[in-house]
Amino acid sequence: MKVNYFSIPEITVSYKDNVKASERFVVKCSEDASQIFAEAHKDCMEHHEEVNVLFLNRANRVIGISCISKGGLDGTVVDIRIILQTALKANCSSVMLSHNHPSGSRKPSQADISITQKLKEGCKAVGLLLLDHLIITGEGYMSFADEGLL
Repeated sequence: MKVNYFSIPEITVSYKDNVKASERFVVKCSEDASQIFAEAHKDCMEHHEEVNVLFLNRANRVIGISCISKGGLDGTVVDIRIILQTALKANCSSVMLSHNHPSGSRKPSQADISITQKLKEGCKAVGLLLLDHLIITGEGYMSFADEGLL
């Protein structure tokens, strides 16, 4: 059987590293992460839900951030495979997940708790660590790690 190489789609996933490791922001606590995520969510805070992920190296320096999902007023789809794919491509050691609640409530839903556990298990399976999941609102944030939910 002859395969025509040009009829097979090429798959590429890219990551551009344009910041020196010594110049990257270090995340020492949930407050540090909340500041980064609040900035990432500022344009959607009260309009729709978005999910962002921070990718960190072994020293908890930020390798990068990626918007994983954009949804509606009360939900969005989170595909663990996309998060893990991006994490592996970025060669990170750990991840931090965030999403905003346009309602202003910092209380996690059952779906929030469930996706956190699924991501934690997925990270463990590929040798990564889920450090935290933050719910961001215009009034502040809630950290799964700080609340003992991780």
